[in-house]
Amino acid sequence: MKLKLLDYLVCFRCSRKFELQDAVHESGEVKQGKLSCRACNLIFHIENFIPRFVEKENYSANFGLQWNKFRRTQIDKFNGTTLSRDRFYRVSGWQPRDLKSQLVLEAGCGAGRFTQICLDAGAEVVSFDLSNSVDACLENHGLTTNLHLIQASIYDLPLRKEIFPYVFCLGVLQHTPNPKKSFLTLAQFLRGRGGSIAVDVYRLGLWDIMLPKRYLRLITKWMDHERLFDIVSRSVPYLLPISDLIGKISVAGFYLKRFVPVANIRGYAPLNEDVIREWAVLDTFDSLSPRYDNPQTIGIVRRWLLEAQLKDIEVFGRKTQIIARGIKQ
Repeated sequence: MKLKLLDYLVCFRCSRKFELQDAVHESGEVKQGKLSCRACNLIFHIENFIPRFVEKENYSANFGLQWNKFRRTQIDKFNGTTLSRDRFYRVSGWQPRDLKSQLVLEAGCGAGRFTQICLDAGAEVVSFDLSNSVDACLENHGLTTNLHLIQASIYDLPLRKEIFPYVFCLGVLQHTPNPKKSFLTLAQFLRGRGGSIAVDVYRLGLWDIMLPKRYLRLITKWMDHERLFDIVSRSVPYLLPISDLIGKISVAGFYLKRFVPVANIRGYAPLNEDVIREWAVLDTFDSLSPRYDNPQTIGIVRRWLLEAQLKDIEVFGRKTQIIARGIKQ
């Protein structure tokens, strides 16, 4: 933890600054220590350079498992693609020049696929995740000068409000217990007048209802994560060729292959077979394991942005995704 992070951290109950105790420094950062709020009698630990504001075991454990197993799979600098970069700028509508030297809040960093994009643009990034995937993010990006990592809940975020010019949350809201509350909470951290927020969320519709994961999840979301991961890992080598074969059917194949319960990104980027299989295991597990999976409609998401009193609102959908962005007035 960088000492500069103390300027941004506050107790989520009383908004007072934390006191740093028993700090052990290494490589110019706090590797171990405690953060205390005397007013609320709260103490939180810093472990492996990261302040931890949640219990180790929580509903996001599946994400910690997948990102620590496949921490490099979706990171552009490791897989040699621009898939994450392209998605980030397509969803946010921002440009690299917009983020340079700006303070950015990333909600749900995972292994840091979008963290890298912000760092490359020259932003100062505060990234958090509920799961221990923050450790995978640290492994991927190291003690980068302009990166701050914390493990925390979106509902009890120990950060000062209204200080971030940019806030984004990609691939996360649908996996929280209450997506609307999650969005409105994030909007509170936008800097006044001009702060920009961008999110995406699964789209609710006939296409989503028909996907096999909807029915498989009736069982898989309650399964032991290690057991489910083992089943997915064993199934992908058999299901992926079936998906490929169906995908070759003229026109209809693109849609029909989605009814095979395996994530198949073949054709999206020039990835080698090992990465395609890794990605298939990762995304298939990602679709079956979350405790919460709450797709939304365009109308519902638009009401979130209106309730947050944002302006220049844009809400639009793709087949399985809704993109939403707005600016604080």
